[in-house]
Amino acid sequence: MRPEDYITREGKYGAHNYHPLPVVLQKGEGVYVWDVEGKRYFDFLSGYSALSQGHCHPKIIKALTDQAQQLTLVSRAFHADVLGEYMEFACKFFGYDKLLPMNTGAEAVETALKLARRWGYRVKGIAPERAKIIVCSENFHGRTITIISMSTDPSSYADFGPYTPGFIKVQYNNVAELEEALKDPDVVGFLLEPIQGEAGVVVPDDGYLRACYELCRQHHVLFIADEIQTGIGRTGKLLACDYEAVHPDILILGKALSGGVTPVSAVFANDEIMLTIAPGEHGSTYGGNPLAARVAIAALEVVRDEHLSENAFEMGALFRSEMERIDNPMIKQVRGKGLLNAIVTEPRGGKVAWDICLALKENGLIAKPTHDHIIRFTPPLVITREQMMEAVGIIKDTFAQF
Repeated sequence: MRPEDYITREGKYGAHNYHPLPVVLQKGEGVYVWDVEGKRYFDFLSGYSALSQGHCHPKIIKALTDQAQQLTLVSRAFHADVLGEYMEFACKFFGYDKLLPMNTGAEAVETALKLARRWGYRVKGIAPERAKIIVCSENFHGRTITIISMSTDPSSYADFGPYTPGFIKVQYNNVAELEEALKDPDVVGFLLEPIQGEAGVVVPDDGYLRACYELCRQHHVLFIADEIQTGIGRTGKLLACDYEAVHPDILILGKALSGGVTPVSAVFANDEIMLTIAPGEHGSTYGGNPLAARVAIAALEVVRDEHLSENAFEMGALFRSEMERIDNPMIKQVRGKGLLNAIVTEPRGGKVAWDICLALKENGLIAKPTHDHIIRFTPPLVITREQMMEAVGIIKDTFAQF
């Protein structure tokens, strides 16, 4: 089959809810992927940070295959030998009392919302059906009805109503708006991404996270961090919140928690919050399955043992310095932290970010635009300096074509 045959078949039988780059991948290893014709590419998307440990990391794959031959699912109806091991390891890894295991990022966000509301009623004393959660403009937390109800992006929420109530929207990176919204006594939580990923790698001002955290403390409101994309080493720290010494009341993780091998997500909180949910009040058939637990342990061990946070910090600084040296009218801004970076482009001669990504693909590097004019560059955290410089050369040569 030719690449276009795969793409045509997918378009015929699959829902048209994605607009992929026209490349058909067949194999991955480390920072590289290969298409069905054997051409090699640098993967500079990394599954939106899910593949932070690189494609098919041997330690994670071994954990997967070993466990797959032993026990895959108990549906939480019974105990599994590895689940407690995973929970203890992860809680100590991130510094929390408890972990609630789920599968996807959206499920984890929904779980955090339920926890915040339950805490609001059971601990803070909010009147029934009155709890509110503050969210940020341009946020992206998933695709469920409740999550899109707090979106400000019409492409996420248009014609999917009626919407779930209970959200207050404030401008991201605006402490004053948050302070005003916190005056509402029914607010139970403030949910944000430490760096907004889907919005185009929007990095807030220094001190923003700390100021928001302190305001939440003052108003007895939970600070909820969605670190699904920014967490587990991606930004050059274990968590993006670590840059400002902020320890979220509720931490949401996913994506790289499994190294891109199987869906694994988790919500972390201390006992006062987590124990407001009792048996039978929340759960998931696959959440916390033995396969996911074993894989997640291995994925976190790789981040720790291979010093991926430190490498992300160094390689990210190198990437941004090299990008800032490019003299091209289509490059409007370079921004990011660690290996979560973006180039904001300026359309020129009818060419936009999508055209640049098509050219990058032809030159051996795959990335994806967001919001038409922004290109995210998020390679696996295992990338070496030599590989980074080769990839930088491809990006420079590609922009020179425009």
